[in-house]
Amino acid sequence: MKAMLSTAPGGPETLELTELPDPEPKKGELLVRVHASGVNFPDTLMIRDLYQLKPPRPFAPGGEIAGEVLAVGEGVEGFAAGDRVLALTGHGGFATHLTLKAAMAVKIPDTMPYEDAACFIFTYGTSHHALKDRANLQSGETLLILGAAGGVGAAAIELAKAAGARVIAAVSCEEKAEFCRQIGADETLVYPREMDKDAQKALSAEIKKLAGGEGVDVVYDAVGGDYAEPALRAMAWQGRYLVVGFPAGIPKIPLNLPLLKGFEIVGVFWGASVFRDPKGHAQNMRDLFRLYEAGKIKPRISARYPLEQAAEALEMMQARKAMGKIVITMD
Repeated sequence: MKAMLSTAPGGPETLELTELPDPEPKKGELLVRVHASGVNFPDTLMIRDLYQLKPPRPFAPGGEIAGEVLAVGEGVEGFAAGDRVLALTGHGGFATHLTLKAAMAVKIPDTMPYEDAACFIFTYGTSHHALKDRANLQSGETLLILGAAGGVGAAAIELAKAAGARVIAAVSCEEKAEFCRQIGADETLVYPREMDKDAQKALSAEIKKLAGGEGVDVVYDAVGGDYAEPALRAMAWQGRYLVVGFPAGIPKIPLNLPLLKGFEIVGVFWGASVFRDPKGHAQNMRDLFRLYEAGKIKPRISARYPLEQAAEALEMMQARKAMGKIVITMD
């Protein structure tokens, strides 16, 4: 097998393509021939030791895979060689083969390509959990998405439209705004890459203008940093502010704002929710497969890289140039 390994903390340029013996499944495990692996922002943090999960080195990044079961370990029920599956693995996905606990695998529809499957569970799982479980987004409400052209942001646009909400997509350039309009956003706005107080005031005013009425009912913040406060100031009464991520930095929140507007600041930690509420996760996956088969959601893959160029894929991700999803292909 081949794997793109992190052997020391550092950026994408430190990854090394390595030949390794093919693994064998242990008790309760599956051996999967990986066909595709999704690229996500946590991958760029993990190789630098900046993520909460710090696997022992050497390890392959890549926490989202799709492939074919080659063999099953002792005691595994419900899976057989030849099954098509996706899985969240935490790491190990930038490889042609890996073993994983059978409980982590989910069978995929025959009509779902491996590339779609490898770009499905992390983004749609996060956004469905955020909008359904944490925000209780309702038809007719207005949703503002910060970082709307990224993987989770694009998924949030599709899921919100499927739920009957009105979507304002906030992005960093006109090219990304056009991408968001193509996948269903009702309104778009372009925010500056550098934010001072005047820019923050202007951004908040623009959000309020597009929202109309009292402001936005739900904010999906996948950016953080200096972009958080303008969005907070544009919240409607009893709105919900979803904390999804902060590649622009962890913001400092003026706590008088939630008091004055009666809104909630809600954390979104989808990975933890999967383990704490497996029944809820299983129901959410059924929801998502149903929406996929109905044609209401589909991973927007903007770039594909072979395993040998995984470093380039991570460079694109950390530079925040990705629109939708990036995928590593093994075939």
